[in-house]
Amino acid sequence: MSTYMQKPLEVERKWYIIDASEKPLGRIAVQIANLLRGKHKPTFTPHVDCGDNVIVINCAKAILTGKKLENKKRYHHTGYIGHIKTIEYKHLMAQKPEKAMEYAVKGMIPNTSLGRKQFLRMHLYANSEHNNQAQKPQPWGQNKEDINNV
Repeated sequence: MSTYMQKPLEVERKWYIIDASEKPLGRIAVQIANLLRGKHKPTFTPHVDCGDNVIVINCAKAILTGKKLENKKRYHHTGYIGHIKTIEYKHLMAQKPEKAMEYAVKGMIPNTSLGRKQFLRMHLYANSEHNNQAQKPQPWGQNKEDINNV
């Protein structure tokens, strides 16, 4: 018996909506990354982009456990000597909560051209309003089975 390998033309994409309010940032990021990659599907194929589209609402209400809000920092280098930039997560969550979620998910997606394509199917919103009603997204994480499958 051979292993089933999904073809790119056979992929069916769905739209899911995740509410991040009062949930840990990292736990939500894991669910988003798995949905973007398609790991929740029985036809998951690592070299094919078989993931779904994900809408994340209420990113501003996501929480960081422990003392991460005060202690955790994000670093990036501009490319110039001595130009390392630092931002604390308490400022990041106050100013751009979508960026905090984006950084968390980006670290869980493969650093390849396939991962960059998968990352583009994520839509982040700080509050509960979104402009993707036409896609008829299904809620994710309501059932115990959804959380255990990812």
